[in-house]
Amino acid sequence: MPEEQNQTIMAVDELQAIIQRCQILEEADFKGEDFNLFQVAGQKCLEDGYAAQLLEVIQNEKNKVIIKSMGWNLICPLVRCIFMYKQEDDKREHCLKILHQLAQLCNPKELFLGLLEQIEQTSAEQVCQTVMLLLQPLQTVLLKLQNKKAYSVGLSLAMIMNQLTPLPVPYTKQQIQEDKLGLCQCCNAVVDFAKPFVNEVVKNMEKSSEYNDMELKEELLKFCMKSLKYPLLTAQLEQVEGIEEHPFRHFAIEIINILWDIRELIPLVFLHRKGKSPHWENQEFADIERKNSADSLACLSYLMFVQHFGIDCFPMVFSPSYLLQCNMMHIEVLLKRTEESMLSKGLDLFESCLLRMEDNSLLHQYLEFRDFINVPQDLVKVMTLCPIEHLRKKSLNILQLFIDKFDAEGKYTLFRCLLKTSNHAGVEGYIIKNIKDQIHLSLTACDNIWFTGHHLISLLDLVLLLPEGAETDLLQNSDRIMASLNLLRYLIIKDSESDNQTGVWTTLAKIEQNFLKPLHVGLNMSKAHYEAEIKNKKENRREAHSSNTVCSVTVSGEKMPAMTTEMQLQVLHSALFTFDLIESVLARVEELIEVKIKAVMDENS
Repeated sequence: MPEEQNQTIMAVDELQAIIQRCQILEEADFKGEDFNLFQVAGQKCLEDGYAAQLLEVIQNEKNKVIIKSMGWNLICPLVRCIFMYKQEDDKREHCLKILHQLAQLCNPKELFLGLLEQIEQTSAEQVCQTVMLLLQPLQTVLLKLQNKKAYSVGLSLAMIMNQLTPLPVPYTKQQIQEDKLGLCQCCNAVVDFAKPFVNEVVKNMEKSSEYNDMELKEELLKFCMKSLKYPLLTAQLEQVEGIEEHPFRHFAIEIINILWDIRELIPLVFLHRKGKSPHWENQEFADIERKNSADSLACLSYLMFVQHFGIDCFPMVFSPSYLLQCNMMHIEVLLKRTEESMLSKGLDLFESCLLRMEDNSLLHQYLEFRDFINVPQDLVKVMTLCPIEHLRKKSLNILQLFIDKFDAEGKYTLFRCLLKTSNHAGVEGYIIKNIKDQIHLSLTACDNIWFTGHHLISLLDLVLLLPEGAETDLLQNSDRIMASLNLLRYLIIKDSESDNQTGVWTTLAKIEQNFLKPLHVGLNMSKAHYEAEIKNKKENRREAHSSNTVCSVTVSGEKMPAMTTEMQLQVLHSALFTFDLIESVLARVEELIEVKIKAVMDENS
């Protein structure tokens, strides 16, 4: 007889010997040694490819008590063997039948712990496959549990989500289609796993309007909140051409449906209900809990107001401005993130809320809410610091949209705030251009007190000045300076000294003192400095006898990358060109002032 066959017979014989010994014992008389011997012999049968014989033992009615007590010990070797065999292998099919039998026969509590342990110990590469394999037996076991059922369901869902969370979320079309680790498929399988427990909660709530057994409902709510943070907050949820059934869109709809079924969707959206958060003595844990909850709620708002999942359940009685107010805290959460998937969700949510509103309809009183000041400042950071170009452009468009929605006083207050806080010449230049547009509207279409008279003079005090006087870095501040000069030129042309609607003629001496004179001095100093630099570079170039010498140059206080002398000269000449441009507009403004004053003097003489 071949040696291999001998080993097989030994493994099966050993198992049969243990079974026969235990058949005559009561369940209470089983010893630790019996458990160990059963596990070793069963594992040997599985590893040697004799799952069929093991299946016969498990299916034998005489062994029911033994399998009930000891069967859960086979989960680990069983899962290992299932992954070892190919899909079409009969041995794999036998192993799957064993798993199904164990779910039916084993002590639910023991098997529950065995299944969770297997999920916890699996590697990242196999976690999705392991979870999908064990979801059905885990569901079967949980449905049998009588005591601590809600706790066990919650523990199962938490364990599964904790194991999935470290996995990268497929983002591009190709990644979603490949689903390399099986995450897309696994997430939707987990939702199906949860459905019987959702149905149980729904049935109990229908029986009684005062449904008191909140534990299972709370566990399902926690699962939904975790799912909103991962994978949905990170996932790309736009409809993708070529993907008929987008797995994460499907998953998102299922999560929304669960929240609706357990009557938590509307409270979460409007009352920002966070469930029963544990009381953490450790402040760090409390902060993490709060942050996780904020991320989940932000994602929920995005799903409802941008993707319109669950919007049919939504009461259509709220004003657009109230919806914006409700969503501002979520927008703020998302705009503070740096990941593309989250930033883009924040911008989309902000844009969606603003597009519901009429221009000039948002009352200035909304700026008394902290979020209405913080969000535009976060938007400015995205505009100026985000490395992703299309998000920078989109944030600029949304800032303009936000400005357009406010009434005149709101625009005025927002302009003041952004001029004081943006710390970016390009943004300040953009705001000053907006101020000019509002003044033009005020002078030509509708008179409003916020962009004429003493209110405007107060605003011009922030605009028509150099932040550091003549010492201001004119190159770094060129966008702001050019916008300020263009505004001043417009005011001088449009508003006559006799009308003085804007008040610019009253404050002209102050403007000259704080803006025009320091600008003259600053231009002379800057031009002299850059001309000296150019002369110095040219002399160095002649001495080096080569235009390929690599050295560094500092512009606007920042050291630029290593450049050849020729490249440095180009940068310096470009700076001089900017100064010439500023100087020509400055000269035109002063000429206009002089002409207007002379005309008034001639009239008076």
